[in-house]
Amino acid sequence: MSITVLPAVNATLNGLSAVLLGCGYYYIQRKNQTAHRNCMVAAFVTSTLFLACYITYHGYLGYVLHQGPTVFRNPAWFRPIYLTILLTHTTLAVVIVPLVLITLSRAIKKRFDSHRRIARWTWPLWMYVSVTGVLIYLLLYRIFPQT
Repeated sequence: MSITVLPAVNATLNGLSAVLLGCGYYYIQRKNQTAHRNCMVAAFVTSTLFLACYITYHGYLGYVLHQGPTVFRNPAWFRPIYLTILLTHTTLAVVIVPLVLITLSRAIKKRFDSHRRIARWTWPLWMYVSVTGVLIYLLLYRIFPQT
């Protein structure tokens, strides 16, 4: 396997995380706590694998190949839109890590009232980060490949 497949792997992991988050939401709305828990734990594992692959890929680019991340240049008219998506994605990706850990911790401790209060913020932000991660991949590597 080549390091060059990691952006596609990362997009797949983000997409899978979004599907699992959606399923988890579906199940909790139907009071199926076991299925909800399983989906959310799987989403956490998937997101953790994503983070490991993301750090591996960008670490390899920087330390081995002495390259920075891919820069979105073309088409120029779409660049501000792409950068807005990237900025919100990146900012919320940093914010979501402690939120996910706190939300998960409260569920593990069976503090469901406080779990629900923070999950109302965690879930939509985590979903946004997962979906925009896939969108960024599609824009950067498939729709407008930067060469």
